[in-house]
Amino acid sequence: MKKNITKSHWALFTIFSVIIVDQIIKVWVKTSMYLHESIHITDWFYIYFTENNGMAFGMEIFGKLFLTSFRIIAVIVISIYLSRIIKRKFKTGYIICISLILAGAVGNIIDSVFYGVLFDESTYSHIASFNPGNGYESLFYGKVVDMFYFPIIDTFWPEWMPWVGGNRFIFFSPIFNFADASITCGIFALLIFYSRYLNEAYHSKQFKGDKEKVKEE
Repeated sequence: MKKNITKSHWALFTIFSVIIVDQIIKVWVKTSMYLHESIHITDWFYIYFTENNGMAFGMEIFGKLFLTSFRIIAVIVISIYLSRIIKRKFKTGYIICISLILAGAVGNIIDSVFYGVLFDESTYSHIASFNPGNGYESLFYGKVVDMFYFPIIDTFWPEWMPWVGGNRFIFFSPIFNFADASITCGIFALLIFYSRYLNEAYHSKQFKGDKEKVKEE
């Protein structure tokens, strides 16, 4: 008898698929490219290897250990939330969106926690290798690997414009990874397709949302 695919299966499939693809790409870039080396795919898409200590898209605000700890706490909270919405039979699409966000967060945590002790340093003249126990940093202090660069618009501001005249303008300039993309897609999908549910959950005094509206009919 053929088993039906449950909401838990969809969540697990989404999470593991994103993490596996994310790590395959990162390990390949880390062990195949020099730091800041780029591969030209098209004029608006490059594989550009860089590393950052911060959050998504290279934002660096707080200390490294704080950011890693924040990610771990966020993953725990999201995991609890995901478990609850699965038990309460929320819509499959909503569960997949949360799973995308969770998977992306886990993908970047793996870099932050383990890459420092698993790989040696990537530099302009040295390609990193897998070197467990003799890495470039201690546990929890690894750098997140980024590689996707989409300079869709690359031009200069007109000279007559105040403040920015003559300066280069690039859209989209942040360099990101597959995990970042997963988080972003999950958030945008939530805002586009499930904004009503998010609004209801935000105004609810307890963590449950509007069960009758979010549950499968």
